[in-house]
Amino acid sequence: MASPESSAAGGVAVIGSGLIGRSWAMLFAAGGIPVRLYDVDPRQVTGALDNIRKEMTLLAQSGSLKGALSAEEQLSLIGGCSDIREAVEGAVHIQVNPPYYVPLVELVPHPETAPATVDRTHALMRKIGQSPVRIMKEIDGFALNRLQYAIISEAWRLVEEGVVSPGDLDLVMSEGLGMRYAFIGPLETMHLNAEGMLSYCDRYSEGMRRVLKTFGPIPEFSGAAAEKVHQAMCVKVPDDPAHLAARREWRDGCLMRLAKLKSQVQPQ
Repeated sequence: MASPESSAAGGVAVIGSGLIGRSWAMLFAAGGIPVRLYDVDPRQVTGALDNIRKEMTLLAQSGSLKGALSAEEQLSLIGGCSDIREAVEGAVHIQVNPPYYVPLVELVPHPETAPATVDRTHALMRKIGQSPVRIMKEIDGFALNRLQYAIISEAWRLVEEGVVSPGDLDLVMSEGLGMRYAFIGPLETMHLNAEGMLSYCDRYSEGMRRVLKTFGPIPEFSGAAAEKVHQAMCVKVPDDPAHLAARREWRDGCLMRLAKLKSQVQPQ
């Protein structure tokens, strides 16, 4: 296997050495794949490699490091450069989007993308422990953001219309829907909540349609409602950099532990 310091041949080029780029580099290394991390600023690359070393050390100490290789073995697979041609030369895959704690990857091919390219990318993502999904045709927001925005939209309307407080709204998700959606999706939930999907539709479709007809227009996400939500969030997490960073660290730790639990709970 070629060293990433000398060549990216047979390996992966990651474009951008920020948080997202560093996360991808760590994932590919966890899968035993040599990585060349590129950025225009050599100092950014050096800083990124230092950051990766610290992060991998912490992950190894907490038992959360992915893959079968040790932290040192994984680190040996990651090199950096500030020449884009050098970065991509011989690479079998070039990457640019988010990943270490949330494994979903949406694969959205161009109409002219060869099916074999999608298949190869799907297999590569599975190899490094990600969960790729195939988006059959391009649509604004893809799948994840469209689902996320639908939830955010109704959440905002419920708060704006005085149905529920911002804090209680978040509890509806974190202590309700989110508990099972971390393990099964909405369609399987429907399937299990009756004697199969057709039974669910027969029982509940009329009620669902009735409720859906009461949904309001798309919120503006501004004005008094935005101020109300902002104030409620700041009571829980003040919006200064230190408090936000601490809460993000707590969130990422929770995601790490959840990912570890999910890896131990295999589908029957």
